[in-house]
Amino acid sequence: MDSTAATALPDLWDRLVGTQPDPDLWVVLATLAAALALVVPHNLWRLSRNAITIAHEGGHGLVALLTGRTLTGIRLHSDTSGLTVSRGKPHGIGMILTAASGYTAPPLLGLGGAALLAAGHITLLLWLATALLMAMLVMIRNAYGALTVLVTGATFVLVSWLTGPQVQAAFAYAAVWFLLLGGVRPAFELQAKRSRGGAGDSDADQLSRLTHTPAGLWLFLFHAVSLCSLIGGGRWLLEV
Repeated sequence: MDSTAATALPDLWDRLVGTQPDPDLWVVLATLAAALALVVPHNLWRLSRNAITIAHEGGHGLVALLTGRTLTGIRLHSDTSGLTVSRGKPHGIGMILTAASGYTAPPLLGLGGAALLAAGHITLLLWLATALLMAMLVMIRNAYGALTVLVTGATFVLVSWLTGPQVQAAFAYAAVWFLLLGGVRPAFELQAKRSRGGAGDSDADQLSRLTHTPAGLWLFLFHAVSLCSLIGGGRWLLEV
């Protein structure tokens, strides 16, 4: 048994850090089309946006921890809204970075995923995503949020362990395309809500109060990060 474990662990490590072959260009384009189909139509977006909310609130939570704040909990709601609560100084760089990390998290995660896929690390991407989801699950404080994260994490686990390299590659590319494309739409939705006088306590408005700068400046930042991530990440994904 000891010899089996000694053999299995290096094999597992090699599988994790090793590279896998790039999929054919038609697979990359098909996954792009699939991601667009989840992001563009309003009815499908109402459901698929839950995954973007996971990344959004996860970004708040991760940056809160990295800046020394105490993460109290995360809630995800069926209307695709979410809430991340952390304790610490109500002002300063830590609070600013935490507030700014929500809308920027999905596109930046997509950009990072595109970099991994461009380097051939498909398995590493799937396992890192699973690890992040399981870590986030610990901080979820409502039933709907726990169910959403569990289902998403289970999907990554099943694809990682029960499917072949071609299916894993297609799933990984679809997930990254979805983060890149789905990371663009929320900032436009927020801008539309604010133009109608809504979303008065949005991340942009909180950042405006924290920094004494116009909320429109932060909206511009959200747009810039998401669009630049889509352009950069898209170029990496299409270089197969």
